[in-house]
Amino acid sequence: MGTVHARSLDALPMQGPELGFQADDIEAPETEPEPKQEVLENRDVVVQRVHIDGLGRTKEDLLTYEIAEVFRAKNLIDVMKMSHEARQKLLRLGIFRKVEVVIDTSQGEDALPNGLDVTFEVTELRRMTGSYSTMVGNNEGSMVLGLKLPNVFGRAEKLTFQFSYGTKETSYDMNGFIPKFILSISLGVYKVTGQFPWSSLRETDRGISAELNFPLWKTNQTLKWEGVWRELGCLARTASFAVREESGHSLKSSLSHAMVIDTRNSSILPRKGGLLKIHQELAGYTGGDASFLKEDFEIQLNKPLFWDSVLSASLWGGLLLPIGDKPTSIADRFYLGGPTSIRGFSMYSMGPQSEGDYLGGEAYWAGGLHLYTPLPFRPSMGGFGDLFRTHFFVNAGNLCNLNYGEGPQAHLKKLAECIRWSYGLGIMLRLGNIARLELNYCIPMGVQSGDRICDGVQFGAGIRFL
Repeated sequence: MGTVHARSLDALPMQGPELGFQADDIEAPETEPEPKQEVLENRDVVVQRVHIDGLGRTKEDLLTYEIAEVFRAKNLIDVMKMSHEARQKLLRLGIFRKVEVVIDTSQGEDALPNGLDVTFEVTELRRMTGSYSTMVGNNEGSMVLGLKLPNVFGRAEKLTFQFSYGTKETSYDMNGFIPKFILSISLGVYKVTGQFPWSSLRETDRGISAELNFPLWKTNQTLKWEGVWRELGCLARTASFAVREESGHSLKSSLSHAMVIDTRNSSILPRKGGLLKIHQELAGYTGGDASFLKEDFEIQLNKPLFWDSVLSASLWGGLLLPIGDKPTSIADRFYLGGPTSIRGFSMYSMGPQSEGDYLGGEAYWAGGLHLYTPLPFRPSMGGFGDLFRTHFFVNAGNLCNLNYGEGPQAHLKKLAECIRWSYGLGIMLRLGNIARLELNYCIPMGVQSGDRICDGVQFGAGIRFL
């Protein structure tokens, strides 16, 4: 919290009537001092004015919503608490480098005996800032160079330019962020080049996107439109005919919606809480030559147990429905397998394939049960050992194509056939709230013809794990 001037308490009026003689004439009785916390709680106050000092290009009406709660405070404890919450809201706008709070008694002719003035002393960010960082994804890493223009027009708007060079993809994009209290709008232009050796495929995407984010009840909602010019090519001369047949240019224009309910205490290694994520994508109705409906979901539940252990259960699933007579593209299908999903199998190396190239599937499910425990030789809690966990797991799932002329029962039967599963144990390292590393000994089971396995030690790095 910000600073609170001590004179704020001294200037408040003493309670009780004047006795008409000097304090030196009597001997003050010895009384136990009243605890300061109780004094503050019992003293009624009125917040008369709230000042914001240090504004340059920021519009004052933008901040009115963030500090309005301060006026509702009824005592000093409430003033301190609500001022701190308002300070956090101002910092979350991303336009101030520093925010301090000063609470003082009201001054002036209209000042009440119990009136207070609250002043927020702010320091705005520079008009232009540069940054460089590294990012970790699922078994990939990248270097990011960025240029930010915060608070462009004085209402917390942001323009961001980024260039990313990674192990699997290179991209550049421009994003605009316009907050309107609880709404945010993002506009993006990007180019992504990726190489996918499990499919002998190279893909270059050039696109634009518009995204709207907003909370609704206990959920976070995202609406997005995306237009992408996709160029698919072969990564090697040995690419299968099925991959060569998919090569060429295509245009995808899609509308998507995502709903997220996340009560976990951490997205990297949660100890409690749950996650529900539902995503839908509809392509073809706003143009382009790709037409499909894509649905997928993710569920995760975490339960703390004895001895600082955590039991975690996860379930993923998805379905891709082609619209019209044209088949789905290899770039839109689901892929499964690897250290971040079905452990014990090679990266995205299960399911439909042709001449050793994996083509993805139109339906999948995957489930996992995990037990995370502290290291058995950890000397004490609260040290470096808290970043490590012993990991016991069982994973299972399936990936296939469906015959949409058949009914739902036939689809479920096919998804239940030829289930791949694995079990094992290992050690996990949490890298702050950025990513996590896993080193597991895996035993794959239910291996089907054409699947590539990783029997034994397998290493994985990422931000999203089954």
